[in-house]
Amino acid sequence: MQTIHPRAMRIAVAAALSIPLLIGTTLPNAAHAAPAAAVSAVKENAAFNTWAETFAQDWVRQNPQMATSTQYFEGAEQNALDRQLTPLTDARRKQMIALAKKGIAQLDKYMAGPLSEDQRISAATMRWSLSKTVEGEPFEGYNFVFSQHGGVQVGLVNFMTQTHPIRNANDVANYLARLEQVSTRIDEALVRARRDAARKLIPPRVILERAQYQVDKFLEPAAAQNVLVTSLDKRSAALKDLSPEARADAIAKATHIVQEKVIPAYGRVKAFMVELYPRTGNVVGISRLPDGAAAYAHYLSNFTSTKLSAEEIHAIGLREVARIEGEMDKHLRELGLAEGSVAERMKQLDERFQPKTEGDPRPELLARYADYVTDAQVRSKAIFNLMPRAPVDVRREPPITEASASAHYSLPAPDGSRPGTFWVPLRGPKFDMIRMRSLAYHEAVPGHHFQLAIQQEQTGLPKYRANRIFGGGSAHSEGWGLYAERLAVEQGWYKDDVPGLLGALGSELFRARRLVVDTGMHAKGWTREQSIDYGINKEEIERYIAWPGQANAYMVGMLRILELREKAKNELGPKFSLPAFHDVVLRTGSVPLDVLGEVVDRWIAQQKKI
Repeated sequence: MQTIHPRAMRIAVAAALSIPLLIGTTLPNAAHAAPAAAVSAVKENAAFNTWAETFAQDWVRQNPQMATSTQYFEGAEQNALDRQLTPLTDARRKQMIALAKKGIAQLDKYMAGPLSEDQRISAATMRWSLSKTVEGEPFEGYNFVFSQHGGVQVGLVNFMTQTHPIRNANDVANYLARLEQVSTRIDEALVRARRDAARKLIPPRVILERAQYQVDKFLEPAAAQNVLVTSLDKRSAALKDLSPEARADAIAKATHIVQEKVIPAYGRVKAFMVELYPRTGNVVGISRLPDGAAAYAHYLSNFTSTKLSAEEIHAIGLREVARIEGEMDKHLRELGLAEGSVAERMKQLDERFQPKTEGDPRPELLARYADYVTDAQVRSKAIFNLMPRAPVDVRREPPITEASASAHYSLPAPDGSRPGTFWVPLRGPKFDMIRMRSLAYHEAVPGHHFQLAIQQEQTGLPKYRANRIFGGGSAHSEGWGLYAERLAVEQGWYKDDVPGLLGALGSELFRARRLVVDTGMHAKGWTREQSIDYGINKEEIERYIAWPGQANAYMVGMLRILELREKAKNELGPKFSLPAFHDVVLRTGSVPLDVLGEVVDRWIAQQKKI
């Protein structure tokens, strides 16, 4: 385990945008970091490259669904993996832990010797990622197997209908092979859920209720109308190498599998949930569970890639809430909204912009999101050198998950068969209108689409880094998404759009409040209702209940990126280039925050010599 020492971080930016930063972030373990002068003179270690690529391949082979989403292999091996769903057994989990420990041991040997600068970044990122896997083993059952966010009951459906490729007749055959395995994976998840319940690792009642809704929704239609069948029907319609007869046969087989295997498996999940329901309660924080405080500390470390405590994060959140609300108050008064709390006035403002047309406004809202993304692509050319080749699409969240989903982004397929996708839940009847622009900037352009698609397209990165097989956790990726929102404010994209600017500030306030409510619920005993009253909607609060710690990644990551940018500005002066800084962050890809700091320091030193 790494020894990490906290240090204070502070920056100052222009008055309207000033952001006090973190206190107590982590630094790299000196035992694993060679002196900068020594590192810069070291050539690449060919043995490390060979080992790292081989290890990454072994890691991906353990997770066929990851192999499919990244299209990591080629030919027969990739095809064989495209026919499998990742086992959810204890045996597979133990294999992954053993492989992670083996990888850490070998990395320590390489990191004690000569590695080039880029290799040391790769090694440090791999080691951090593998260490978190090992450290998380004792807390495997603390996230409910069937939670409404990424639980097996929705994860398998989303994977089959969105990620599994349907490019040709062979992909259809692979789809059917995987469909046969869905019931097995569901039953494996049930074994885990029952074992967790026996250890008193039981979800709060509200999380179980949301998951029950999803299972009921899945079981509602007849097999022929089930999403696992209708998706195959829709996606196979344009295949040129699949005859009408073969396609009809495939759809009939899918219907039979869903009827005879999948629906009964989901029925078993439903019965388990009914059985578990009387044992659930209304206390929502992870601290309610045995060793819950230790579990939460692990999740905070994992998602923020720091050693910030819950108390420190809570304090940062309170400070940021006060700062952002002060800024919003000024702009609200400009619009004649001077009475009431910031939250009350923002509701009044949002009401002004609710759709007034008759009929369903959702198609128009999706089109507006797409327009914001297109406009952002044009604006981004002035401040970015790197632009992704892959296109980005805007789609409505599927019905099975829309009731509890947040907006999110999914990667394009490496082979171009699937675009990057910005998924938008449009539950209605009211819509979050004035935050639409900032949401598009975060999830699509220049946010996650720029960051993740560019990383995937990088030919200069090792394949395992380009495909995020080992990464730096949520703080890097979500920090960039929030940084993209902040960048739009700084660059004047909201000129003459005060409501939109307030929407952007409101989005930042939302992320600051997350720090308060996530730590509040999981470390301070806050109730669900208390957290909702603090100013965040119930769907979001329920996400934090099901996913402890993750909500803290956004603000922590953004503050670190801003600090590094300000450091580069101060040290480089007129040599500083904003597009060049963005190049450094985007080319590096997903890394822990301390590794990102080392990369930026190295870039600063190089620029000084020019």
